[in-house]
Amino acid sequence: MSTPALFLGVLLSTLYGALFHLWRGGNASRFLLYLVLGWLGFWIGHFIGEQFGWDFGNLGPLNLGVGTAMSFFFMGVGYWLSLVEVNRK
Repeated sequence: MSTPALFLGVLLSTLYGALFHLWRGGNASRFLLYLVLGWLGFWIGHFIGEQFGWDFGNLGPLNLGVGTAMSFFFMGVGYWLSLVEVNRK
């Protein structure tokens, strides 16, 4: 993978995390959570798409379609899991 493709992937996954934070809101720790989940989801999705040969939304060597879908899936699951409240007695 070329350096520009790597940079574009990091840029897009960061944008996805920031947009998800704008949509769902929260404090700085939630913003960091969404960024990390966006990065992880995007790159895991990219490599899964590469392994299975899925050509959905490719942009050069970058598998944008599967990466974007997995990024939002990871952020959605992370948001859902962060809603759990622990009652301490």
